Amino acid sequence: MAAETSTEVPKTARQFVLKEEVIVERKWLKLEETTYTDPFGKTRTWETVKRTSNKKGISADGVAVIAVLQRTLHYDCVVLVKQFRPPINSYCLEFPAGLIEENETAESAALRELEEETGYKGEVVECTPALCLDPGLSNSTTHIVSVTINGDEAENTRPKQKLDDGEFVEVISLPKNDLLQRIDELIAEEHIAVDARVYTYALALKRAAEKPLQVPFMKF
Repeated sequence: MAAETSTEVPKTARQFVLKEEVIVERKWLKLEETTYTDPFGKTRTWETVKRTSNKKGISADGVAVIAVLQRTLHYDCVVLVKQFRPPINSYCLEFPAGLIEENETAESAALRELEEETGYKGEVVECTPALCLDPGLSNSTTHIVSVTINGDEAENTRPKQKLDDGEFVEVISLPKNDLLQRIDELIAEEHIAVDARVYTYALALKRAAEKPLQVPFMKF
């Protein structure tokens, strides 16, 4: 009989970073070679991307805003943005998002970015802890901030964006109760990319609305 082999990750030593060396640095990003130890204590290296900014008094690099537009006699809509992303050579559907300014709270940053990118003014409902975005590539972190927008208020009936120079953002509002299907239609029709957080949120909404699986009663 063949001997069984274990694929379980050994837990003989705690892993940690030994040193970080900059390979190349530009205005916004830098590439580093990170030297760390594996569970056996062996030294290994990893290529890591980091932001060059070193802001004080911030809890994460940025925020992403799940903004729900609520209006009388209308379905609730999720406010999204579409913009061209050079790294993927495609337009991408995303949550309104941006970097946190020095000594700015995540909640304040979320409301500011929402107004700048969409023109809407909202109210924060909840804010997550700092979350990793792509830990296999970067140490970048973000808060996911849930916001409600009162679409009946005068300031939100004709919202005006406050975009910075070089920002080109299209606002797209989709029904919350049919979000996944509407996103799939946009993918098929416009061949756009979709941020993983947006699609995961839409998928979760659909799964939450489904009836639980009915398990047949079994007699013993």
